[in-house]
Amino acid sequence: MHILIASATGFEIATTVDYVEKEKLLFQNHEISFLVTGIGGVSTAYNLAKKINQKKPGIILQAGIAGCFIQKELGTVVAITDEVFGDLGVWEENQFKTIFDLNLTDKNEDPFSNEILPNPYHKLIELTQLDTARSISVNEITTDIKYEEYYEQKFSPVVESMEGGAFHFVCLKEKIPFLQIRSLSNYIRERDKTKWKMKEAVTALNDKLIMIISEICKHDETYFGV
Repeated sequence: MHILIASATGFEIATTVDYVEKEKLLFQNHEISFLVTGIGGVSTAYNLAKKINQKKPGIILQAGIAGCFIQKELGTVVAITDEVFGDLGVWEENQFKTIFDLNLTDKNEDPFSNEILPNPYHKLIELTQLDTARSISVNEITTDIKYEEYYEQKFSPVVESMEGGAFHFVCLKEKIPFLQIRSLSNYIRERDKTKWKMKEAVTALNDKLIMIISEICKHDETYFGV
């Protein structure tokens, strides 16, 4: 089985890369490759699609740190069930309208399902034994309470990232089993970096990622189909 592991930056998954290389005998019956997509949805979509076109993997994992909307313990790792493009639209008449509100796109146009980009690969999610969460993807990290309140009211997210929506979009379109996990490094709108738990989040992320890879390798890729 070919497992592709993607992340926006190299430092987020560096420990896992080192582990797989050091313990490659454990994974000798599987091909495990890594992709640093770059930050943001555009870079993620382009680099992920390019990689898939070169060689289609059996499963794709996306791993990274993220901001959190609720007072969940920092360093907690969650599995993402649903993704939403949080800021794709326009502020109009003192409210934000999405592309679906504007009738520019049907809310069920492939790969959307009622405006959401869901992960239908439930066996992969269950395998993680992690708490699950909804995430929104944005181009601008949330620092304004007006945006925070809008996102919470409109989407009820737990997690915010800049790449998850693009990742779900590409994987759904390509019909490749996928899983996104996020480790919570900070709370939304908290810009005091001394209150962030970046080191702890990255450590927890890699611990879980290594465990998940090991568990996936106990099955063949047909096990994880919809």
